[in-house]
Amino acid sequence: MSPAMNCDAILFDLDGVLVNSAARVEATWERWARRHGLNAEHVIEMAHGRRTIETVRLVAPHLAETDEVATLEASESVNTEGVFEIPGARELLESLPPERWAIVTSGIHAVATIRIRYTGLPMPKVLVCADEIENGKPHPEGYLTAARRLGVDPQRCLVIEDAPAGLEAARAAGMPSIGVVGTYSAEALSIADAT
Repeated sequence: MSPAMNCDAILFDLDGVLVNSAARVEATWERWARRHGLNAEHVIEMAHGRRTIETVRLVAPHLAETDEVATLEASESVNTEGVFEIPGARELLESLPPERWAIVTSGIHAVATIRIRYTGLPMPKVLVCADEIENGKPHPEGYLTAARRLGVDPQRCLVIEDAPAGLEAARAAGMPSIGVVGTYSAEALSIADAT
């Protein structure tokens, strides 16, 4: 049994928590990895939960990152094939006061909004995207930005994440977290306060 967690706000990751886009993300990165002669499995492992720019820097520092990121993000911002709502996500979000939840995603604004609209999820009052911050997950900047925009003490925010990088960001921000098993195993999410 998981411990009870009290909070004033919930900060959700988007992909893997509210929206299932794993097939879309993996297809994009696999195609890109093959084109550059990289190990697709390794690239995909690094990509989940990270901003595109940070993934490119990690797996292919020899490439022109600006061009590669632009190509990858352009593809993701117009394609919804293989994207769908995680069961129960809409009901959960609709049950929360709008000023008490936010989405913090490693995707850019265009990708996040197309996925939220396509799945019919409510648009959050606070949406923190990769192209609005300097440092992506595992850095805490995104989660701290969401707490500030909501006007909530970071230690009173609960993070719901599906990737180790996001859980590390929550920990660095001083926020308790729940790891959602699916993209990664429970063992990979062991940094979370509960899974």
